[in-house]
Amino acid sequence: MTGRVALVTGGTRGIGAAIAAALHDNGYQVAVTYVSDERAALAFSLQTGIPALQLDGGDAAACKAGIQRLTEKLGPIEVLVNNAGITRDAMLHRMQPDHWAAVIQANLTACFNLCREVVPGMREREFGRIINIGSINGQTGQLGQTAYAAAKAGLHGFTMALAREGASKGITANLVAPGYIDTDMVRTVNPEVLQRIIAQIPVGRLGSPEEVARTVLFLASDESGFITGSTLTVNGGHHMA
Repeated sequence: MTGRVALVTGGTRGIGAAIAAALHDNGYQVAVTYVSDERAALAFSLQTGIPALQLDGGDAAACKAGIQRLTEKLGPIEVLVNNAGITRDAMLHRMQPDHWAAVIQANLTACFNLCREVVPGMREREFGRIINIGSINGQTGQLGQTAYAAAKAGLHGFTMALAREGASKGITANLVAPGYIDTDMVRTVNPEVLQRIIAQIPVGRLGSPEEVARTVLFLASDESGFITGSTLTVNGGHHMA
């Protein structure tokens, strides 16, 4: 049981909820953030006992205030999981500039904002674990997802650079790139399209949120200190690099 403080953004549903629950069950003091779905956040907190903070990661001032509140309540954040993200899918020639900006802000800028608030303390304490959640589509591209793929690919470069900066101070930074995971978002895909996707996955099924969570749990541990700047793919062999 670690007792370390962990923050999971977008942690009240899907992959984020599974990550938060796994950390909590393994002794971490966990908090999660959400942007707008207060009902889901309340239900999650009542079910798990994990506090949920409403926070727009794209707002630098809100991130500063939110991290300060969580630090006062739980202690310094030692594990940060940047999971929150959105999509605004459209072919490039039809994509609106405000949709592009929203996706980059929610998926990439939010990661910068939150890392910037926690990294100084991690450097002082000479320990930190930063795990960014990417996507198979940030590795391969996907029709209609120029914004989302760009943001997730940006996380890849961000993670490697941050890993170099933090290595001598005991801070690791890694990226987990899930493939197609059995979440509410994936379940909205047309069943025929979904079957074609599954047919391309060598293991022959969708992944589970818990399988992603177990990967994050390992990277968050003290024992993972020699792994940094890495991308761990959790995609059933769908993309091999």
